[in-house]
Amino acid sequence: MPSPNPDPYMAKLYLSNPLQEPLVRQVVRAIEPPLQLLQGFRRTLKPGGLLLILIWSSQQLLPGYPRLEALLNATTPGIAPFKKHEPPEYHFLRLLGWLKKAGFVDSSVHPFSAGVHAPLDEGMRKALLALVQMRWPGAEKELSREDRRLYQRITDPSSPEFILDQPDYYAFYTYSLFQAKVPK
Repeated sequence: MPSPNPDPYMAKLYLSNPLQEPLVRQVVRAIEPPLQLLQGFRRTLKPGGLLLILIWSSQQLLPGYPRLEALLNATTPGIAPFKKHEPPEYHFLRLLGWLKKAGFVDSSVHPFSAGVHAPLDEGMRKALLALVQMRWPGAEKELSREDRRLYQRITDPSSPEFILDQPDYYAFYTYSLFQAKVPK
């Protein structure tokens, strides 16, 4: 099928968190691992073209509560978008192998981190609250009663223990930037 663009090939293709989007997760599960998807990206790029994929890798959002955050990360929502018994080779951090199998060359990955700290302006406070709520939806069901109460206290904006209002609050998150080239 011809491309609607006059030049059907791109020099660069940039994707951000593509393997964590619901539609892409469905596609990935259908072709496990996503070789066809990556091969499609390779066909879209010019010879020598560059594929860049930025993926959220990790976070530390609950400073002072490492045990609680580890428990939350180990829940079913915490390991999303992955399934409990999913083969390790389907994990997104194995993308370098997928890229090689899809015919890309010169593949590499670089970690990037960013941090935030108190005092938080209202925009950052809202964004972090949304992130905390989005990161572990429904995870409370898998916690003990004591851990569930602690999580609720430190993530409730009306609580005096609300973590984002703590004067020494600090959090960070990491992304992994994968890049690969189409052979010339």
